[in-house]
Amino acid sequence: MKFKSIRISGFKSFLEPTEIDLNEGLNGIVGPNGCGKSNIVEAIKWVMGENSARQMRGEGMDDVIFSGSNERPARNFAEVTIKLDNADKKAPANFNQFDEIEISRKIERDKGSTYRVNSKQVRARDVQLIFADTATGARSSGIVSQGRISQIIEYSLEDRRIILEEAANIKGLHNRRHEAELKLNGATDNLSRLLDIENTYNEQLIELEKQGRKAARYRSVGDRLRKAEASLFLSLLNTAEKEFDELEKKFEKSKNNVEEAQIKLSKNTKSKLEIFNKLPELRKIETEKAAILQSLNISKIRLEEEEATSKFTLNNVLNQITQIETDIKREIEIKDDANKTIANLLLEKDKLQLDTKNFATKSYEMRYGENPHQKAA
Repeated sequence: MKFKSIRISGFKSFLEPTEIDLNEGLNGIVGPNGCGKSNIVEAIKWVMGENSARQMRGEGMDDVIFSGSNERPARNFAEVTIKLDNADKKAPANFNQFDEIEISRKIERDKGSTYRVNSKQVRARDVQLIFADTATGARSSGIVSQGRISQIIEYSLEDRRIILEEAANIKGLHNRRHEAELKLNGATDNLSRLLDIENTYNEQLIELEKQGRKAARYRSVGDRLRKAEASLFLSLLNTAEKEFDELEKKFEKSKNNVEEAQIKLSKNTKSKLEIFNKLPELRKIETEKAAILQSLNISKIRLEEEEATSKFTLNNVLNQITQIETDIKREIEIKDDANKTIANLLLEKDKLQLDTKNFATKSYEMRYGENPHQKAA
C-alpha cells in the first residue's frame, strides 16, 4: 500500500482544511521554522493511532485541536484523513476488497476520538493493525524525527529486534499472535468457568431429582387431597342447597314484610307531609314561646339577682340582730351585776347607818351617861 494524500482540518496550526498530495518517488516539505512541517508528521502519526499526548507535544489529546489566535477563534474538533492505494491488495482481509482505503480520525473537545475506514466506524486497534501489516505505524522506525537516529543507536537488543521485525514486515503477525494468545487464554478461562458451571449444574441436577421424587409424592398426595376436597365440596354443596332453600323461604317472607313495610311507609310519609304542613305554624308558636321563655329567663335572672341582694341584706340584718342580742345579753349581765352591786351597797349603807347609830349612842353614853334613844322615848 502507498500513501496517496493527507487531508488536515483543525489540527494544531492547520485551521482551514488542507490537502497534501503524496506522489510517486520522494516528496519533500520545505519551509521556515514554525511553519508547521512537524505538525504534518504528527498528523500522520496521529491518524495512524498515536494515543500519547506527549508524542504530540501536548499535555492532553485535546491540545491537537486548533486553540485559536488573536484573529481566529478556537475550533471544537480536529480531523485528519489519509488515503492509501490498495491496488496490490496487501491490506488486511477485512479491507482488501477496496482499491483505495480512506482512514480518518476525528476528535471533539472533551469527547474523545473516533476512527473511520471508508466512512465506517472502526476501533483504534483495527487501524493500528492496518499499518502494522505494512511495516509502518505511529511508532514505526520508518518515521524518523529529530534525534531519532541517536535513539536507534542507543536502543537495547529488544528494541532493535522490534525495528528488524518492522523491516521484515512481521510486526502485524506478532500483534495478531498476541491477540490470538489473549483470545486463547480467555477461551481457557471460559472453559474453566464452564467446567465449574457444569459441576454446579450436576449438583443442582441431583438436587432436582430429589425434588422430582418429592414432587411425585406431592402429586400423589395432591390427588388424594383433591378427591377428599371433592367429597367435602359435594357435602358442602348439599348443605348449601338446603340452606339456599331455607334462605329462599326467608327471602319470600322478608319480601312480604318489606311490602307491608312499604305500605306503612307510604302511610307514614303521608302523615309526615301533614306534619310538615303544620311545621310553619308550630315554628311560629315555637318562636313566640322562645320569646316568652327569653323574657322569663331575663325576669328569672333579675329575680335571682334581687334574691341574692335580699339574701345579702337579710344576712346583714341577721348579723346585726345577733350582734344586738349579744349586746343586750351583755347589758343585762352588766345590769344584774349593777343591781347586785347596788344591793350590796344598800346593805353596806344600812350596816354603816346602824354602825354609825351605835357609834353615836356609845359616844353619847360615854359622854353624858345616858342613852339618847331611851331619853327620846
